[in-house]
Amino acid sequence: MKTIRLFFFLSVALVALSWFSDTSNGENKIARSGPKSKTTLYKSGNSPVKLKSIAAEARLFVKDKKFNESICFLINLSLPSGQNRFFIYDLAKDTVQAAGLVAHGNCFENWLEGRRYSNVVESGCSSLGKYKIGNSYNGRFGYSYKLYGLNETNSNAFERTVVLHAHTCIPASAITDDICQSNGCPMVSPGFLLDLKKIINQSEKPLLLWIYE
Repeated sequence: MKTIRLFFFLSVALVALSWFSDTSNGENKIARSGPKSKTTLYKSGNSPVKLKSIAAEARLFVKDKKFNESICFLINLSLPSGQNRFFIYDLAKDTVQAAGLVAHGNCFENWLEGRRYSNVVESGCSSLGKYKIGNSYNGRFGYSYKLYGLNETNSNAFERTVVLHAHTCIPASAITDDICQSNGCPMVSPGFLLDLKKIINQSEKPLLLWIYE
């Protein structure tokens, strides 16, 4: 009887050890396919002072270029992708009107760790700089807006087909983990694109979209 009991307890222990090992391997695979934003690799550019500074420069830019002087779009890629980092900024009131999630480019890697930027055609990376939002069209990802890079760092945006569009992989609100990545486009949630659409389509002047970190 003692032998049977000993065999039973040993069997249970082996099954438990095997289950724990399989669970640990599964978690590691998930972590590698989509890193958690808790282990952040980003710069500390998320302070209100930084945002106010960018907005102040944007205010001078839109006035000089005869863009819409009331509102602009600011994207801070130094923030984790699971946080709201696409800001609809009210330049007249000097405040954030609304904010949403936005993806950054994966540079055609399965999952890009940290950030890497490029202006090279077919690089799949995000490009920092100021953009003019162009005409809308229906393309591969549905309703989209053409983007024109205004700096040396993003001058190939139109040729690269870097556009503002939505994708269902982007959540409607902030999450703890990182979100999906794009091939260089500022990609937002379908609901947030509807909010942007109202602003863009009603604007009589070009709108500024500025990606920075």
